[in-house]
Amino acid sequence: MAHSQSSDRGEGLKRDITPFQSFAVAFGFVSIATGIFTAYGVMLVTSGPMGIWTWPVVVIGQLMVAFIIGSLAARIPVTGYVYQWASRLTNPVFGWIMGWISFTFLAIVLVAVDYTIASTVLPVLLSYEGDAQNAWFITAGVILLQALMIAFSTRLTQKFNAIAVSIQLVGMISLVVLLFAVGYWQGELDFSNLLSTGLIPREGYFSLGSLTAAGPWVMGTLLGAFTIVGFEAAANLAEETREPARVVPKAMWQAVLSLGVIGMLFLIAVTALLGDPTNLQLSATPIADVINRVLGSLLGKALLLLVVISIFSCGLVILLSGTRLVWAMSRDERFPGWRLWRQVNTTLHTPVNATILVTVIGQLILAVFSQETDALFALFSAATLLPAIIYAVTVGMYALKRDALPPSQGGSVLGGGGLSGVG
Repeated sequence: MAHSQSSDRGEGLKRDITPFQSFAVAFGFVSIATGIFTAYGVMLVTSGPMGIWTWPVVVIGQLMVAFIIGSLAARIPVTGYVYQWASRLTNPVFGWIMGWISFTFLAIVLVAVDYTIASTVLPVLLSYEGDAQNAWFITAGVILLQALMIAFSTRLTQKFNAIAVSIQLVGMISLVVLLFAVGYWQGELDFSNLLSTGLIPREGYFSLGSLTAAGPWVMGTLLGAFTIVGFEAAANLAEETREPARVVPKAMWQAVLSLGVIGMLFLIAVTALLGDPTNLQLSATPIADVINRVLGSLLGKALLLLVVISIFSCGLVILLSGTRLVWAMSRDERFPGWRLWRQVNTTLHTPVNATILVTVIGQLILAVFSQETDALFALFSAATLLPAIIYAVTVGMYALKRDALPPSQGGSVLGGGGLSGVG
């Protein structure tokens, strides 16, 4: 096993990611349009409309995590993020374990995110009845297209993702404004829904639950916990980012904060326009239903198109992050077949072999479970625990090794200088 501290240069990789592109990586992975569209219906069933108020709680918590990860990224701005931090702050074996946990999460969530396009969004957008077979083929095609973009040009990938994130920002803000304006004009805003529990009994609503079941309020936190993850992907491209110690920490906390504010306003608007919330608690696409009713089918289709763009961008960033993790671990000789995966194409300046590997693994996961959708969704659900493990370990390492951290290579406290004057 090689020494834990690899070179701090991305040999063969170009350092040309701009501050906005770094922000777009963090924003694109989180993708509130994807997360809220996918998880809002589940929240209505488990927590009722009032579950949206767990969103700011999760945002504040994840913002604190982003500050801590940013402090680490400012001190160890090396591709491989938690794998690198664990290796350097604890020992190579623990770093290897964290690298594999991160790789497992990225491989599974790549399939989970892209599968949403084929299984949930496109059937509604294009008005056809989806099945497991066509969902498999469409998802496989989406992953392949993302892989081709990443393999052939990091610059193209970053530019596309930046454009996609810009569309998401403009689209979500415009949607929020339209929902409030049209809802007010038509007299459909009902803010009492914001405190409604729907079909969920009020008695025991705020209880933590038992050893085998969480209380309704606690279940509501899954909306934010499912959505606001992945912002640390910006740190996984540190060696391709200009001034990473300064840029990456800011990109992460700014992404979480902007996503939190826009997401909360969107949740309030949609929830105030639910009408009778019990009528939509059984809908698979309650957000699309609300927008179709309030803004018309044309804007409803526009929302679904926005969701497709958001999901594709999210999957693109996930696959990109996965390839960089494999490349970083292979550079340190800690990934099976490392000699092959650590190579950077001298013409394209991308780790093509690592991209192929992650793509093939994603396709294998998809193929194995393609006809067993219940097992596939169970796998997706189980994988949502992995980010919590990664964040908990990262925060724990920071707390234990804070005094042993190297000096910050960045600037201000929020731009890479760390927390509470550490540095």
